[in-house]
Amino acid sequence: MSDFTNYLKGRVSTGGMSRREFMGRAMAAGLTLTAASTLYAAGAAAQEPKRGGHLKLGLEGGSATDSKDPAKFLSQFMFCVGRCWGDMLVESEPLTGAPVPALAESWEASADAATWTFKIRKGVQFHDGKELTVDDVIATLRRHTDEKSESGALGVMKSIKDIAADGDNVVLTLTEGNADLPLLLTDYHLVIQPNGGNDDPLASIGTGPYKMTSFEPGIRATFERNQNDWRSDRGYVDSIEIIGMNDATARIAALASGQVHYINRVDPKTVSMLERAPNVEILSTSGRGHYVFIMHCNTAPFDNNDLRLALKYAMDRENMLKTVLGGYGKVGNDFPINETYALFPEGIEQRAYDPDKAAFHFKKSGHSGPVLLRTSEVAFPGAVDAAVLYQESAKKAGIDIEVKREPGDGYWSNVWNVQPFSTSYWGGRPTQDQMYSTAYLSTADWNDTRFLRPDFDKILLEARSELDEAKRKDMYRDMAMMVRDEGGLILPMFNDFVNAATKNVKGYVHDIGNDMSNGYVATRVWLEG
Repeated sequence: MSDFTNYLKGRVSTGGMSRREFMGRAMAAGLTLTAASTLYAAGAAAQEPKRGGHLKLGLEGGSATDSKDPAKFLSQFMFCVGRCWGDMLVESEPLTGAPVPALAESWEASADAATWTFKIRKGVQFHDGKELTVDDVIATLRRHTDEKSESGALGVMKSIKDIAADGDNVVLTLTEGNADLPLLLTDYHLVIQPNGGNDDPLASIGTGPYKMTSFEPGIRATFERNQNDWRSDRGYVDSIEIIGMNDATARIAALASGQVHYINRVDPKTVSMLERAPNVEILSTSGRGHYVFIMHCNTAPFDNNDLRLALKYAMDRENMLKTVLGGYGKVGNDFPINETYALFPEGIEQRAYDPDKAAFHFKKSGHSGPVLLRTSEVAFPGAVDAAVLYQESAKKAGIDIEVKREPGDGYWSNVWNVQPFSTSYWGGRPTQDQMYSTAYLSTADWNDTRFLRPDFDKILLEARSELDEAKRKDMYRDMAMMVRDEGGLILPMFNDFVNAATKNVKGYVHDIGNDMSNGYVATRVWLEG
């Protein structure tokens, strides 16, 4: 409760929440009227954020292949870039993950959750001066349902049967009921663009707090404040510069010397060194992000489940968590859901390092010779070290893993989702349904383990429309077991998001939604002094 009330207090202090909205949320969270009033007064009296200054971020993840089309956003770099200039219909609350209004000011569902009506906010302008309309929203959503768009949100959008206007409202009719739909629409690819981006998806014209002024793929993106922003609780600095820094050592040096104000993807092994810098603060946030080793289930030799099981049992997760993450995270269990998700499937036995079981399944698979694993330092902090640790633990089971270190530039276009065995990461999603729909549904573009199971798809679709939470939880457990025991995912650890900033960066919001304050870091913080 203290984290949530501190969050509410912070929203008031930054001008991001009216008294009426604050009181409603605080009392819904269990506070008495007196306690809520006291908390509101404390928040209102807190220091106001300062406006002005030039914010510089040094981020890992940029690539020469980066596209400005939101449908094709892949990396952490573009995730943050998109949050600067664009808005979605719905956002998620940082500490609870609950859906909150954005360009949709309210919504309601039919009794079976198959028809949803979203009231579109009036008086919002795009960066080019054009006023946001219902037609822009409809065109955006329709573009992301088109397979030709290659949208990362396609797996989510395929459940929408019809998109129509009703006055100031957008009505979405689904193929089946889905109680999670508002949260699904928080997907960071679903940036609302003029005419849906159909005229020019690369224009980077949105309704966000900043206007893009320049863009060099993988190198740099710059922004200036949108003077006509429809919100007052963001966009405090005058301008932003996001610099691509894929080299971890370079990022740390840039932060320590004050060349940048904020860096992402801090290797936990360097935390103690950074903490000694007098001007640096470590920002660690628990969440849904996870580091993974992914096998293509439809590609030899990984089309053999015994080989996949052998490789799962050959991983020493506890040692990897300690060595690679320095304890900044939790052990994973080969399915992409942890306790932060609603209806988390409890009671699933934790898979442990077992060289004997690994050797048994390896022999049963009939495979001989080395197994090629591709990795890169951009896959996740410590990915190369993790691959070497894995190589060593697998040797005890008689499994020879050949580690190939790939260049960072182009890794996300040439290796991930292309090569049959590689390291990668996922930032998590707002709901179990969205996580599975994005990466495990047979038809999902980002099904990076090639997990093609009609029986899994059937359960996923049934769970989506199941309003009985107990039944739905059982379905999610069945899905987790299928992915864990028969899929191509090796998930050794859920990572904390470890970032760092200079101490004059204020207002940082720890957000369970995703890394870098759910991508909003540049729009939420301000500079002091």
